[in-house]
Amino acid sequence: MCSLSANMLLPTKLKPAYSDKRSYSTNSLLVANTGLKRKNQSIVPMARLFGPAIFESSKLKVLFLGVDEKKHPPTLPRTYTLTHSDITAKLTLAISHSINNSQLQGWANRIYRDEVVAEWKKLKGNMSLHVHCHISGGHFLLDLFAKFRYYIFCKELPVVLKAIVHGDGNLLKNYPELQEALVWVYFHSNVDEFNRVECWGPLWEATSHDGQRSQTLPEMQCKDECSCCFPPVSSIPWSHSLSNEDVTGYSGTQAEGMSTPNPEKL
Repeated sequence: MCSLSANMLLPTKLKPAYSDKRSYSTNSLLVANTGLKRKNQSIVPMARLFGPAIFESSKLKVLFLGVDEKKHPPTLPRTYTLTHSDITAKLTLAISHSINNSQLQGWANRIYRDEVVAEWKKLKGNMSLHVHCHISGGHFLLDLFAKFRYYIFCKELPVVLKAIVHGDGNLLKNYPELQEALVWVYFHSNVDEFNRVECWGPLWEATSHDGQRSQTLPEMQCKDECSCCFPPVSSIPWSHSLSNEDVTGYSGTQAEGMSTPNPEKL
């Protein structure tokens, strides 16, 4: 229709002859298709950003670093470090006894801070998965987009959890009861609104975008040495405390005796 209207507005001498009409129409179609493709290309990133996140196992690389796939987490620390490459669009999941710091090196990671780290914990005899995300703090760009980063992390976390379930599949196959373990998500931010802890329900539910979330706190670890809590010290060095003690030096919202971290120290 657009090419037809343009053709009617052209002077007679400039109008293409009948023999040229076919090629002109074809060229117009090609131009239209190119414009449509460009439009679709501009829509795709928006759809990926605001549409449902999808886990693709083919894009996941798993590294086992000094851990036994058959050992249950209550006996040995088990930590996950997940990073994303903007160049290859692939995820790298390291399964180890502590954070794999080699994944977190480089200027890009210091700028984007899009890594996710998690660890298994036994608290009062109950297994749970504790996931940590850095929302803001460290430099002004993160602070500027704190609300947007919180939204993105919430949207992508089911994919992260699916990557953990898939990557550590043998563990969950040997111990299927871990699928019932509660997932606690710690959002570290220098903005009180996003400096929070959320319970995402059991692991099998947390991997779904329709899972229920509540802002609440996990069980507190026993103060004295016991056999019902493990590990005694967190394998994730991101500053956080689940007791009234050592509140000095931390900033952020405090609720029910929990002090949340100062992101400047992360």
